[in-house]
Amino acid sequence: MSDTASLVSAVEILGSIEESYKTILTPEAIAFLVLLHRTFNPTRKALLARRVARQAAIDAGILPTFLPETKFIRDDPTWQGAAPAPGLVDRRVEITGPTDRKMVINALNSDVWTYMADFEDATSPTWENLVSGQANLYDAVRRQVDFTVPGGKAYKLRTDRLLPTLIVRPRGWHLEEKHFVVDGEPISGSIFDFGLYFFHNAHELVKRGSGPYFYLPKMESHLEARLWNDIFKLSQDMIAMPRGTIRGTVLIETILAAFEMEEIIYELREHSSGLNCGRWDYIFSFIKKFRHNPAFVLPDRSAVTMTSPFMESYVKLLIKTCHKRGVHAMGGMAAQIPIKSDAAANKAAMENVYKDKLREVNAGHDGTWVAHPALAPIASEVFNKHMPTPNQLFKRTEEIVVTEADLLNSKVPGSVTEDGIRKNLDIGLGYMEAWVRGVGCVPINYLMEDAATAEVSRSQLWQWVRHQITTAEGIKVSKEYALRILEEETEKLEKSAPKGNKFRQAAQHFSTQITGEDYADFLTTLLYDDITKINSKSAKL
Repeated sequence: MSDTASLVSAVEILGSIEESYKTILTPEAIAFLVLLHRTFNPTRKALLARRVARQAAIDAGILPTFLPETKFIRDDPTWQGAAPAPGLVDRRVEITGPTDRKMVINALNSDVWTYMADFEDATSPTWENLVSGQANLYDAVRRQVDFTVPGGKAYKLRTDRLLPTLIVRPRGWHLEEKHFVVDGEPISGSIFDFGLYFFHNAHELVKRGSGPYFYLPKMESHLEARLWNDIFKLSQDMIAMPRGTIRGTVLIETILAAFEMEEIIYELREHSSGLNCGRWDYIFSFIKKFRHNPAFVLPDRSAVTMTSPFMESYVKLLIKTCHKRGVHAMGGMAAQIPIKSDAAANKAAMENVYKDKLREVNAGHDGTWVAHPALAPIASEVFNKHMPTPNQLFKRTEEIVVTEADLLNSKVPGSVTEDGIRKNLDIGLGYMEAWVRGVGCVPINYLMEDAATAEVSRSQLWQWVRHQITTAEGIKVSKEYALRILEEETEKLEKSAPKGNKFRQAAQHFSTQITGEDYADFLTTLLYDDITKINSKSAKL
């Protein structure tokens, strides 16, 4: 038996194998995934156990600090991250979205500099979404992703300009892929998403003047970045690719990672393409990590803005850190979508986008995110005017000092209102209902909501009930009150939605998460079994 056949024999594929999947699920690609799994999954599981221990320490009152054991890294002024890779020098506007075929084409046709194809928060990880998404990116890399809807519209890649640089976001370390079992255990979702894309496309991307580039989500420590770096090195070695060809931009979207920004860049050094302010997940993490501490209760989500003390400090530290180390400091998401039915409301929403992007470019960010192609011209206008150079890595802010207390400053003006409670319930229910239908991002109230905003919603509700907060209207937010409002909002949404909707299923899950008692580590892990379709026997390739 050949080495490839031996490795493949260790795998059970418990999802269906469509004919179109066979380009992706080749024996060689499967063998590559097996080697990555066997080499790195024990470390991944040890790091996840470390997260649990860290949470227990926080629950016991031990707040995060800058690590004394890595002070030598922060104090050493000589080391730098990698110089920007081809296609990543200018990233002033990046669009993000899922990997279905239509979205891939629309994103690549947008007037932006890069496109982040998202297997994480914007994708419901059904087996079909993940493997077809890989097939779509395989075709997109080779510029053969055009298609026509049966009896309808044709979708084609534009030819009048260079297409945006493609960046892929795999799932976080905590997620597994239960349809792909190696040696009797599910493979890491991170390894599955990264490994398939890298194996099939790395050499082709380099040949076309780009490279295998990634956004790395949900990390909580520099040790988790070290794991990614080790995977990058081995993966490049295995396909005879020079080390440093892969680049990873790390989303700083957990409060713990904020205390280890320099260490994270240091671990990735030759593979680093900077850090990004993942704003909604960061708020989620802030609430999640300190949810038992009444000093960290936040007001309505609408009051928690980028100028809130802990958010503003995080941005300042991220930009200072990135530019000190010579890598990009990327801004956050503009989640608005056009309001076609109300010109005045649309004008106000677009003005808010403009102001947000102006704040980012003036702060020193090298680029920003949009969720909809219509926002790209607004973001481009702002960055083109205020950042005429490809980036502003030269903009140093060494005089800025951000302390541990600044990162933990939870004094956010505002109150908890019944309107805020209902909006959180609507967002949580709306997103969860779409997710269990296999849709990973959904427009709600003219904002493109994904897993991060749903997480903020449920975490705030949990926090307010746990600490018996009184609303601005004078109502104590009790378990009974939260469940009553949940039922009211569920009934409203059910009545207005098409038949066959899954709002009742979403509400059953949500009801376990908003009473100040049970708290799932992530909504995606809570819901994952609802979207898995496990075959009793391994599929034949």
